[in-house]
This record gives sequence, C-alpha cells and structure tokens, in this order.
Amino acid sequence: MPSACWYDAHVMKHRMSLATPYALLVFTGALASCGGSSGSTSSTGASLGCANGTLDMGVTHVDLDFDGTGRSYELHVPPSYDGATPTPLVLNFHGLTQTGDAQRSQSHMDNKADQEGYLVGYPNGIRNAWNSGGDETDDVDDVAFTRAVIDDLAARGCIDLTRVYATGMSNGGGMSHRLACEAADVIAAVAPSSGQLSLDPASCDPERPIPVLHFHGKNDTIASYEGVPEMIQAWADRNGCTDEPRVTYQAGDVTCETSDQCDGDASVTLCTAEEAGHCWFGYPCPPEIPIDLGGSTMGINANDAMWALFSSVKLP
Repeated sequence: MPSACWYDAHVMKHRMSLATPYALLVFTGALASCGGSSGSTSSTGASLGCANGTLDMGVTHVDLDFDGTGRSYELHVPPSYDGATPTPLVLNFHGLTQTGDAQRSQSHMDNKADQEGYLVGYPNGIRNAWNSGGDETDDVDDVAFTRAVIDDLAARGCIDLTRVYATGMSNGGGMSHRLACEAADVIAAVAPSSGQLSLDPASCDPERPIPVLHFHGKNDTIASYEGVPEMIQAWADRNGCTDEPRVTYQAGDVTCETSDQCDGDASVTLCTAEEAGHCWFGYPCPPEIPIDLGGSTMGINANDAMWALFSSVKLP
C-alpha cells in the first residue's frame, strides 16, 4: 500500500495539475509506493554518458544505424539537464502513419518534461508504424530497436537506466504494451494510450511485474474500447494483483480504476473516458489529422497522471 513518504514528496506538487485535487491524491497514492520503488536518482543507474557524454538542449533529430538500417528518433532535453546528474527518460511512441515529431506535437509532453526535468525520446517507426505484435511491420524488430535507442542515449548522455519508461498513442500504445511484455528488464513502467496489446496474451511473459497505466476512450472508433478491460485484467493477473480494481480517480467523464495489491508494487490502472475518442487525454484532438477522432477529454491530463506514476517507480 502507498505510504506517507510518497504523499509528502508528491501530492502537493501535483494537486493542481489535474481536475480534482482530492481525486488526484487518491489516484497518485494508489499508483505509487516508496520502499524499493523510490523515485530518487540512483547512482547505480548512471549511464556511461555521465562521464563524458553531451546532449544539446531543446529538440534534436538523431540518426541511428540499427541492424544495417537507418533509423532515427527525436530527442527533447529539458533546460535543467546538466550532463552529470542521471536523468529519467520517457520513450513516447507515435501512432500509425505518424512520426516522432508529430507525437511531440500531439502529446505536448515537452512542457511536462521541462517542468519535471526528464528527457523524452520520440522514436520513428519504419513505414510510420511499429511492430507491436500485429501485422503492421512484422518484419521489423522494434523491441530490439528500442533497446538500441536506450543504449545510444546511455552512451551519449547521462541517463538513469533504472528510470526508463514507455508511453505511446494508438499503434505506439500497443508498442508500449509489447515492451512491457518483452523489455521489462529495461523499461520500469508503461502508460499506453488508445492502443491494445497485439501479441497473443499467452506469449506475454515479462521478466518482472511491471506497473501499467492505460488510457482509453469509449468513443474510440479507431482503436476500439472493446476488450480493453479484459486486457487490463490480464495485466493484473500477470502482476499477481490480489485486489479487485477500485475507483481511484473520477472527474468529468474520466474514471480510473486501480489494482495495487500486486507483486513488486506493480499497480495496474485503467483510466476510461466515457465520451472521448482517439486523442491524447487532456489536450484537443490534433486538427492536422483529417479524420474524425471522436473528441478528447479534459477530465484528466495524461502527461500529469503518467508522471505521477513514473516519478515514483524505478527498476529494482
């Protein structure tokens, strides 16, 4: 269960960032615990780049040779980055047909990264897609590519390798779920949005219980809500959760339900928006996408909610 140390460190910091302060207190308290999942920076997680690496402030495009193929990612470095302090990293995966730069714009995560002092990597998928376990790009090993991005950043910058997280939209959300299954040794927690696990659930066997926070709108006509509660229950089963999901946040059309009596304090949360479609929670749907996405919700800010989780979790 959450303890007072997490409350003292984080609740006042975040209580104005979501719609309902009391709801946030309950929500973040359910997501986090102290003990072995402390959010403090660990010197043992310092990457090699802490000795001599350099990263440019702001946003840069990074080319990477991976398995003989030219790959790339966009990188946002916050103003507080000093090159010597091991810094958390969030990998934010774009949706189908999109790019890392488009995901930067649509998720608005750079602002949160600047406030909290973490790096954000926005990888670019082959043919604007991710091999999340379906047939989008089944000839591409995007789990290995993700590991290569982490290794590249670890060599070039000062990364806290115990605090690397994944999120993403749609196909990118599905990619985050796949990473939870197959890369839990390097990814501390995931917070997918509007994208389901495409792998055969029976093949998902993470090396450790991994915290999962999932966002989905019931009016999503692109990535249907159907099957989402069952997918989340499967994560609770994998994490050994013994409690039934309980409401930990409610504001506007958004309700979050959490199981937190889980192995390794690996909580599982589903945030459902009754009226939202295929958009990043807390921000308007991107006008540049020429299809009806079904509307967004202001009932919760996805960036604030996921950082409340990420900031309190690290690899054991």
